Amino acid sequence: MMEHQHARPLHDRVVIITGAGTGIGRATAVAMAEAGAHVLGVGRRQVALEETAAMHPGIETLATDVRLEHAPELIIGTAIDRWKQLDVVVNNAGATARVSFDEVTRSRITDLFDLNVIAPTMISQAALPHLRRSKGSIINISSTYGHRPHPGGAHYGATKAALEQLTRTWAVELSRDGIRVNAIAPGPTESEALYVSGLTEEEVMKVKNEQASRIPLGRRGEPEEVASWVVHFADPTATWLTGQVLTIDGGLELI
Repeated sequence: MMEHQHARPLHDRVVIITGAGTGIGRATAVAMAEAGAHVLGVGRRQVALEETAAMHPGIETLATDVRLEHAPELIIGTAIDRWKQLDVVVNNAGATARVSFDEVTRSRITDLFDLNVIAPTMISQAALPHLRRSKGSIINISSTYGHRPHPGGAHYGATKAALEQLTRTWAVELSRDGIRVNAIAPGPTESEALYVSGLTEEEVMKVKNEQASRIPLGRRGEPEEVASWVVHFADPTATWLTGQVLTIDGGLELI
C-alpha cells in the first residue's frame, strides 16, 4: 500500500487546471491524474476538453471562459461539489500575442491582462477558503519571457512578469495559512498558442524555427516536459518550497 501511494504522490488530492484543453494544460491534467489526483480540467472548448478527459479516467471537465465574472465561483464550486475538497490550483490558461509596439492597441493589452493576470487572481482568491483547509498550493504558469526581453511580445511578457510578482507576493501573504505558491516559466513549447495568436501557418513555422535555433538544447519543449515539474511542485512532500519561479526553457534563459 505504501509503495502504491509513493508511486502516486497525489493520491486522492483534488486539482483544478485551467486551459486544460491543449498543450501544457492537457499534459498537466494527464500527469496529475496519473499521479493519483482527481482532476477538474477547465477550458473554453468542450470538444478539446473531452479529448483531454479521454486520456485518463481521473479527469473531469468544465467548459467555461475563465474571464467571466461568475467563472471563479463556478469552477471552485464544481470541484467542491464533486470531491468536497481542493488541494491544488494550476493557473495555466493564458494567451500570447505577437504585436509590435507601433501596432499594439488598448483592447489587445486589456485582453491579455484580463486572461493572463486578472483571471488567475480571481480564481485563486475564490479557492482560498478551501486551500486554507487543505494547506494546499497554487501553481502559476508563467513564461521565460516574463523575465527576459521579448521583441514583438512586450505586453505578453508584461503579463507574465506580473504573474511572477503575484507568485512571490502571494507566497509571503499566504505562508501563515500554510498555502504554498510557486510558478513554472516554460520556454517555447509545442502547443496551439501560436496558431491562435493570429499568425499564418507560414509565420508559425518561421517563429518555431527561429525559436529552436536560439535555444541551446536546439529544440522547442514538449508539454510533458513541463507537466512533470508541475506535478513535482504540487507534491505535498514539497513542504518547504514556496515563492519560486522555475524556468524550463532548454537553456534559453542563459543567453
